[in-house]
Amino acid sequence: MKFILHIWRQSRPAESGNFRRYELEVSAESSFLEMLDALNEQLIQAGEEPVAFDHDCREGICGSCSLVINGEPHGRHRATTSCQQYMRDYQDQKELWIEPWRAAAFPVIQDLITDRSALDRLIQAGGYIPVRTGAAPEANTIPVAKKVADKAFDAATCIGCGACVAVCPNASATLFVAAKVSHLSSLPQGKLDAERPAKMLAQMQAEGFGSCSNYRECERSCPKQISTENIVTLNRALYRN
Repeated sequence: MKFILHIWRQSRPAESGNFRRYELEVSAESSFLEMLDALNEQLIQAGEEPVAFDHDCREGICGSCSLVINGEPHGRHRATTSCQQYMRDYQDQKELWIEPWRAAAFPVIQDLITDRSALDRLIQAGGYIPVRTGAAPEANTIPVAKKVADKAFDAATCIGCGACVAVCPNASATLFVAAKVSHLSSLPQGKLDAERPAKMLAQMQAEGFGSCSNYRECERSCPKQISTENIVTLNRALYRN
């Protein structure tokens, strides 16, 4: 399969970037990241600088592979990270535009790599349990209803990739914050910090993220399909206190 690739190249954070055009023939069974590996081998052999992109597990678990492909964070398939997209999925799109997350809170480090440490600071602001709970108790010491446990687990599957921010017209991290708040506030220990929603939202604003306008594109782009119902939970917790 032959593709025309338009890839965002930016050597340093302070410099301006631009799209560069490449042509590549690659197997239909190659993953998207394997395609970038093949391109980089070609560039290195030609004495050119390879494309910098982020990755780790390549198994759809970590969310490091943060690419916007033809305007869609992670690519065209729902509930799928960039590393699990395959070139056969794009056989009807011979021209691909590949760029990094676009948000003021996610500055570009180089090429397709962005600094997403702002999400870590949101966690530090309140996405944890702030009280000493002692040694780990027996599993059944504090009963948790299955419905509640399932809700907490569904929210906890958020991998913090930032796709919700990249797709949002306001570059809001509300779905990320809501997932953390919903996860912890569903559990007995997590209920002890009533100020968590306000602290995390204040940090979100300080980091330069926008506010939520209920576009709901975040839910569509999330590789773990975190529901916007968690935002409802966040708002209830916020105004309850």
